[in-house]
Amino acid sequence: MTTLPISLQLYTVRDLTAKDFAGTIKEVAKIGYRFVELAGYGNLKTAAEVKKVLDDNGIAVSGAHAGIEVLESDLNKVMDESDAVGNKNIICPWMPENRRKDAAGWKEVGHALDRIGRACHERGFEFAYHNHSFEFQKFSGKYGYDILWENSTPHLLKAEIDTYWIKHGGEEPVAYIEKLGTRVLLLHLKDMEKGEEKRFAPVGTGILDFKGIIAAAEKNGVKFGAVEQDNCYERTPLEAIQISFENLKKMGL
Repeated sequence: MTTLPISLQLYTVRDLTAKDFAGTIKEVAKIGYRFVELAGYGNLKTAAEVKKVLDDNGIAVSGAHAGIEVLESDLNKVMDESDAVGNKNIICPWMPENRRKDAAGWKEVGHALDRIGRACHERGFEFAYHNHSFEFQKFSGKYGYDILWENSTPHLLKAEIDTYWIKHGGEEPVAYIEKLGTRVLLLHLKDMEKGEEKRFAPVGTGILDFKGIIAAAEKNGVKFGAVEQDNCYERTPLEAIQISFENLKKMGL
Protein backbone atom coordinates (compact mmCIF):
# COMPACT_ATOMS: atom_id res chain seq x y z
CA MET A 1 0.00 0.00 0.00
CA THR A 2 1.56 3.28 -1.11
CA THR A 3 1.35 6.37 1.04
CA LEU A 4 2.66 9.17 -1.19
CA PRO A 5 -0.16 11.38 -2.53
CA ILE A 6 0.51 12.88 -5.96
CA SER A 7 0.20 16.60 -6.58
CA LEU A 8 0.96 18.90 -9.52
CA GLN A 9 3.21 21.94 -9.22
CA LEU A 10 1.28 24.49 -11.27
CA TYR A 11 4.47 26.14 -12.55
CA THR A 12 4.36 23.37 -15.18
CA VAL A 13 1.15 24.84 -16.64
CA ARG A 14 2.02 28.49 -15.92
CA ASP A 15 1.33 29.71 -19.48
CA LEU A 16 -2.14 28.16 -19.31
CA THR A 17 -3.05 29.42 -15.83
CA ALA A 18 -1.89 32.92 -16.82
CA LYS A 19 -4.69 32.96 -19.39
CA ASP A 20 -7.32 30.78 -17.71
CA PHE A 21 -6.65 29.46 -14.21
CA ALA A 22 -10.13 27.98 -13.81
CA GLY A 23 -10.14 26.20 -17.18
CA THR A 24 -6.65 24.82 -16.59
CA ILE A 25 -7.58 23.44 -13.17
CA LYS A 26 -10.57 21.73 -14.78
CA GLU A 27 -8.22 19.96 -17.21
CA VAL A 28 -5.80 19.04 -14.40
CA ALA A 29 -8.67 17.50 -12.45
CA LYS A 30 -9.81 15.59 -15.54
CA ILE A 31 -6.39 13.89 -15.73
CA GLY A 32 -6.88 12.70 -12.16
CA TYR A 33 -4.86 15.06 -9.97
CA ARG A 34 -6.48 15.77 -6.60
CA PHE A 35 -3.78 18.09 -5.21
CA VAL A 36 -1.86 21.05 -6.60
CA GLU A 37 1.13 23.04 -5.41
CA LEU A 38 0.70 26.74 -6.04
CA ALA A 39 3.16 29.08 -7.73
CA GLY A 40 1.05 32.22 -8.02
CA TYR A 41 -2.61 32.56 -8.97
CA GLY A 42 -2.42 32.83 -12.76
CA ASN A 43 -5.07 35.23 -14.03
CA LEU A 44 -6.94 35.22 -10.72
CA LYS A 45 -6.43 38.00 -8.19
CA THR A 46 -7.20 36.57 -4.76
CA ALA A 47 -6.72 33.49 -2.63
CA ALA A 48 -10.51 33.29 -2.23
CA GLU A 49 -10.98 33.02 -6.01
CA VAL A 50 -8.33 30.30 -6.17
CA LYS A 51 -9.96 28.37 -3.32
CA LYS A 52 -13.35 28.43 -5.04
CA VAL A 53 -11.93 27.11 -8.33
CA LEU A 54 -10.07 24.33 -6.53
CA ASP A 55 -13.11 23.39 -4.43
CA ASP A 56 -15.31 23.32 -7.54
CA ASN A 57 -12.93 20.76 -9.08
CA GLY A 58 -12.33 18.59 -6.01
CA ILE A 59 -8.71 19.69 -5.64
CA ALA A 60 -6.81 20.59 -2.45
CA VAL A 61 -3.52 22.45 -1.96
CA SER A 62 -0.42 20.43 -1.05
CA GLY A 63 1.92 23.42 -0.79
CA ALA A 64 2.62 26.93 -2.02
CA HIS A 65 5.80 28.60 -3.23
CA ALA A 66 6.65 32.10 -1.97
CA GLY A 67 9.83 33.99 -2.85
CA ILE A 68 12.38 34.87 -0.20
CA GLU A 69 11.69 38.58 -0.70
CA VAL A 70 8.03 38.34 0.33
CA LEU A 71 8.81 35.74 3.01
CA GLU A 72 11.13 38.26 4.66
CA SER A 73 9.09 41.41 4.00
CA ASP A 74 5.47 40.27 4.45
CA LEU A 75 5.33 36.77 5.94
CA ASN A 76 1.99 37.38 7.62
CA LYS A 77 0.43 38.02 4.20
CA VAL A 78 1.88 34.74 2.89
CA MET A 79 0.47 32.87 5.90
CA ASP A 80 -2.91 34.61 5.65
CA GLU A 81 -3.20 33.61 1.99
CA SER A 82 -2.12 30.05 2.79
CA ASP A 83 -4.89 29.92 5.39
CA ALA A 84 -7.35 31.19 2.79
CA VAL A 85 -6.51 28.45 0.25
CA GLY A 86 -6.22 25.68 2.85
CA ASN A 87 -2.45 25.27 2.53
CA LYS A 88 -0.26 24.00 5.39
CA ASN A 89 3.13 23.81 3.61
CA ILE A 90 4.97 27.02 2.68
CA ILE A 91 8.01 26.64 0.42
CA CYS A 92 10.90 28.96 -0.46
CA PRO A 93 11.68 28.06 -4.09
CA TRP A 94 14.93 29.90 -4.77
CA MET A 95 17.87 31.75 -3.26
CA PRO A 96 19.34 34.80 -5.05
CA GLU A 97 22.95 34.47 -6.16
CA ASN A 98 24.23 37.32 -3.98
CA ARG A 99 23.19 35.37 -0.87
CA ARG A 100 25.01 32.14 -1.76
CA LYS A 101 28.45 33.16 -2.95
CA ASP A 102 30.37 31.42 -0.17
CA ALA A 103 30.06 29.19 2.90
CA ALA A 104 29.29 32.19 5.12
CA GLY A 105 26.42 33.11 2.81
CA TRP A 106 24.94 29.63 3.05
CA LYS A 107 25.27 29.71 6.86
CA GLU A 108 23.34 32.98 6.96
CA VAL A 109 20.72 31.53 4.59
CA GLY A 110 20.23 28.69 7.07
CA HIS A 111 19.73 31.16 9.92
CA ALA A 112 17.39 33.35 7.84
CA LEU A 113 15.24 30.38 6.83
CA ASP A 114 15.13 29.24 10.46
CA ARG A 115 13.66 32.60 11.45
CA ILE A 116 10.95 32.24 8.81
CA GLY A 117 10.33 28.63 9.84
CA ARG A 118 9.91 29.61 13.49
CA ALA A 119 7.25 32.18 12.58
CA CYS A 120 5.51 29.64 10.33
CA HIS A 121 5.48 27.03 13.10
CA GLU A 122 3.95 29.50 15.53
CA ARG A 123 0.94 29.70 13.20
CA GLY A 124 0.75 25.98 12.46
CA PHE A 125 2.55 25.82 9.10
CA GLU A 126 5.46 23.70 7.90
CA PHE A 127 8.24 25.52 6.07
CA ALA A 128 10.54 24.01 3.43
CA TYR A 129 13.34 24.98 1.04
CA HIS A 130 13.28 23.80 -2.59
CA ASN A 131 16.62 23.06 -4.28
CA HIS A 132 17.96 23.59 -7.76
CA SER A 133 21.49 22.50 -8.68
CA PHE A 134 23.40 25.64 -7.69
CA GLU A 135 23.32 24.29 -4.12
CA PHE A 136 25.85 21.69 -5.24
CA GLN A 137 28.68 24.16 -5.63
CA LYS A 138 31.42 23.29 -3.14
CA PHE A 139 33.04 25.60 -0.63
CA SER A 140 36.14 24.16 1.09
CA GLY A 141 35.03 20.70 -0.02
CA LYS A 142 31.45 21.01 1.20
CA TYR A 143 28.25 21.58 -0.79
CA GLY A 144 26.30 24.76 -0.11
CA TYR A 145 23.29 22.47 0.28
CA ASP A 146 24.93 20.60 3.16
CA ILE A 147 26.07 23.84 4.82
CA LEU A 148 22.44 25.01 4.72
CA TRP A 149 21.15 21.94 6.57
CA GLU A 150 23.98 22.02 9.09
CA ASN A 151 23.10 25.62 9.97
CA SER A 152 19.35 25.29 10.34
CA THR A 153 17.00 23.54 12.75
CA PRO A 154 15.38 20.24 11.68
CA HIS A 155 11.88 20.99 12.96
CA LEU A 156 11.89 24.59 11.66
CA LEU A 157 13.25 24.03 8.16
CA LYS A 158 12.29 21.06 6.02
CA ALA A 159 13.32 20.08 2.48
CA GLU A 160 11.37 19.99 -0.72
CA ILE A 161 13.72 17.80 -2.75
CA ASP A 162 13.61 18.31 -6.52
CA THR A 163 14.66 14.97 -7.97
CA TYR A 164 15.80 16.38 -11.33
CA TRP A 165 17.94 19.15 -9.84
CA ILE A 166 19.64 16.80 -7.36
CA LYS A 167 20.66 14.62 -10.34
CA HIS A 168 21.63 17.72 -12.35
CA GLY A 169 23.87 18.74 -9.45
CA GLY A 170 25.74 15.44 -9.70
CA GLU A 171 24.13 13.56 -6.81
CA GLU A 172 21.43 10.89 -6.44
CA PRO A 173 17.94 11.80 -5.20
CA VAL A 174 17.54 8.57 -3.22
CA ALA A 175 20.79 9.23 -1.34
CA TYR A 176 19.66 12.73 -0.36
CA ILE A 177 16.22 11.59 0.72
CA GLU A 178 17.91 9.04 2.96
CA LYS A 179 20.49 11.57 4.16
CA LEU A 180 17.90 14.17 5.19
CA GLY A 181 15.40 11.55 6.34
CA THR A 182 12.36 13.02 8.07
CA ARG A 183 13.48 16.54 7.15
CA VAL A 184 12.15 15.79 3.65
CA LEU A 185 8.63 17.18 3.74
CA LEU A 186 7.87 17.21 0.01
CA LEU A 187 9.28 16.02 -3.31
CA HIS A 188 9.25 17.44 -6.81
CA LEU A 189 8.87 14.42 -9.07
CA LYS A 190 10.77 15.42 -12.19
CA ASP A 191 12.64 13.21 -14.65
CA MET A 192 15.68 13.76 -16.88
CA GLU A 193 16.14 12.64 -20.47
CA LYS A 194 19.22 10.60 -21.34
CA GLY A 195 21.92 12.63 -23.07
CA GLU A 196 24.22 15.58 -22.57
CA GLU A 197 21.44 18.16 -22.79
CA LYS A 198 19.83 16.78 -19.60
CA ARG A 199 16.39 17.83 -20.82
CA PHE A 200 13.39 17.67 -18.50
CA ALA A 201 11.16 14.64 -19.05
CA PRO A 202 7.79 13.29 -17.89
CA VAL A 203 8.13 11.03 -14.88
CA GLY A 204 9.00 7.47 -15.88
CA THR A 205 10.38 8.34 -19.33
CA GLY A 206 13.90 9.32 -18.31
CA ILE A 207 16.90 8.07 -16.35
CA LEU A 208 15.87 8.67 -12.72
CA ASP A 209 15.18 5.75 -10.39
CA PHE A 210 11.59 6.52 -9.40
CA LYS A 211 11.03 3.13 -7.86
CA GLY A 212 13.83 3.89 -5.43
CA ILE A 213 12.77 7.52 -4.99
CA ILE A 214 9.20 6.55 -4.08
CA ALA A 215 10.36 3.82 -1.69
CA ALA A 216 12.72 6.24 0.09
CA ALA A 217 10.01 8.91 0.24
CA GLU A 218 7.50 6.54 1.80
CA LYS A 219 10.07 5.18 4.25
CA ASN A 220 10.81 8.72 5.49
CA GLY A 221 7.22 9.95 5.68
CA VAL A 222 7.27 12.45 2.81
CA LYS A 223 3.88 14.21 2.70
CA PHE A 224 3.41 14.78 -1.05
CA GLY A 225 5.13 14.17 -4.36
CA ALA A 226 4.47 17.01 -6.81
CA VAL A 227 4.89 16.40 -10.53
CA GLU A 228 6.77 19.24 -12.20
CA GLN A 229 8.29 19.78 -15.64
CA ASP A 230 9.93 23.17 -16.20
CA ASN A 231 9.93 22.82 -19.99
CA CYS A 232 7.78 20.36 -21.95
CA TYR A 233 9.43 20.99 -25.36
CA GLU A 234 7.49 19.28 -28.18
CA ARG A 235 4.63 18.18 -25.90
CA THR A 236 1.96 20.40 -24.48
CA PRO A 237 2.14 20.80 -20.68
CA LEU A 238 -1.18 18.94 -20.32
CA GLU A 239 0.16 16.01 -22.36
CA ALA A 240 3.35 15.92 -20.27
CA ILE A 241 1.57 15.96 -16.91
CA GLN A 242 -0.81 13.24 -18.09
CA ILE A 243 2.11 10.97 -19.02
CA SER A 244 3.68 11.60 -15.60
CA PHE A 245 0.40 10.91 -13.81
CA GLU A 246 -0.27 7.69 -15.71
CA ASN A 247 3.28 6.43 -15.16
CA LEU A 248 3.08 7.15 -11.42
CA LYS A 249 -0.18 5.22 -11.27
CA LYS A 250 1.57 2.28 -12.95
CA MET A 251 4.20 2.53 -10.19
CA GLY A 252 1.43 2.03 -7.65
CA LEU A 253 0.70 5.62 -6.62
